[in-house]
Amino acid sequence: MSKSFTFPSPAKLNLFLYITGKRADGYHELQTLFQFLDYGDEIEIEITEDPTIELTNQIEGVPVEQNLIYRAAKLLQNQTGCKQGAKISITKRLPMGGGVGGGSSNAATVLVALNHLWQTELSLEKLAEMGLTLGADVPIFVRGFAAFAEGVGEKLTACQPQEKWYVVLKPEVSISTALIFQHPDLPRNTPKREIDELMSSEWENDCEKIVRDHYSEVEDLLAWLVQYAPSRLTGTGACVFAEFDSEDDARKVFMQKPDNIQGFVAQGQNLSPLHQQLNLFS
Repeated sequence: MSKSFTFPSPAKLNLFLYITGKRADGYHELQTLFQFLDYGDEIEIEITEDPTIELTNQIEGVPVEQNLIYRAAKLLQNQTGCKQGAKISITKRLPMGGGVGGGSSNAATVLVALNHLWQTELSLEKLAEMGLTLGADVPIFVRGFAAFAEGVGEKLTACQPQEKWYVVLKPEVSISTALIFQHPDLPRNTPKREIDELMSSEWENDCEKIVRDHYSEVEDLLAWLVQYAPSRLTGTGACVFAEFDSEDDARKVFMQKPDNIQGFVAQGQNLSPLHQQLNLFS
């Protein structure tokens, strides 16, 4: 009888985000700090001797061939010539379009977990290279360490920010990343700084003012949250977060959140929960 394995697919936060320029090809240069959270989706995988990749629960309205989980599994299978298949199901907790990396994290977990279960033995560097073809943030989750990112997000330096507690909330709004990056008022000339200076500075997000100006739901939620602790937008949103020194302080604020707002409490993790678990397997 086949055995199934369950793997974490963690959320991430952009603890800061600065837009330092725009390239001729239209991509933006940035400086950002990624940290994982001990909260996320869960992906269950059962290995099969039949090479079929089967998703046992699918996202409504998304064709299976476009699903990042399916695409990640097929990519690894095609790159390695693996003759085994898998039945994959997901327990979804992370909000769609929240800026906490749900889809990218799902793809990375499938690549890393199947590489382990299929024993295809690709390096994390090779998996990250493959993951980049699925999405810009996939390599962050594949490599599995908190990172300072530069360039268009591809130049990564391992970092050890404090592992604080966070209240993460999602207003009832969907934000287009493309529209934010196309906005004429988006800052595009924030001076580049060395990592040591950035780590010791007060952290901000260059996208936040644009998002707050155009989405009253984000403006209202941040205005409420900042009463209790330093609070920011993550990525281009829609999720916002506040940082706390203790779980107790974070949960006290979370209990007061507006009833119509989704969210969760989590602790920052400088080593991805996925990699923490796989260390136990090895």
